[in-house]
Amino acid sequence: MKIAFLALACGAALAGCFSACSSAKSAVQPNAYRPDDPALYATITRLDSTFFAAYNTCAVNLATYGAFYADSVEFYHDKGGVMTSKQDIIESTKRNVCGKVTRELVRGSIEVYPIHGYGAVEMGLHKFHNHTEQETTPPRAGKFVILWQHRHNEWRIARVISLH
Repeated sequence: MKIAFLALACGAALAGCFSACSSAKSAVQPNAYRPDDPALYATITRLDSTFFAAYNTCAVNLATYGAFYADSVEFYHDKGGVMTSKQDIIESTKRNVCGKVTRELVRGSIEVYPIHGYGAVEMGLHKFHNHTEQETTPPRAGKFVILWQHRHNEWRIARVISLH
């Protein structure tokens, strides 16, 4: 009986959370987020900028781009599925992105939270521009989550969730 009640209570709490999250406006509201750790925020936003600069120029910076990923990376993409091979992610990027697609960060959308003993989680919004197709409408912002692992004084991307 207690287990059934607990499951019902958890389900109701999750439903309330998803309802509140889905009804929130998609526009980023200025000053809505303030990082708990400004130094960590600065580090992760700098890493994000450097990583996606390599992504946007991967035709000449593929090795730099690939070096950001941990060997045990997991990449979850709502349209492409799951990839768990660093080399497959790099090859897919080379084949489908380099010279064709660029990423634009939605200004002010990044949030960073520490993960004690592991690293940090970064969440935000970004847009992708496919330069091989004519844009008839502006690209929609998609959500992303990056789990950054901090080991041996180096930051690596361990997990990615990309939703469009």
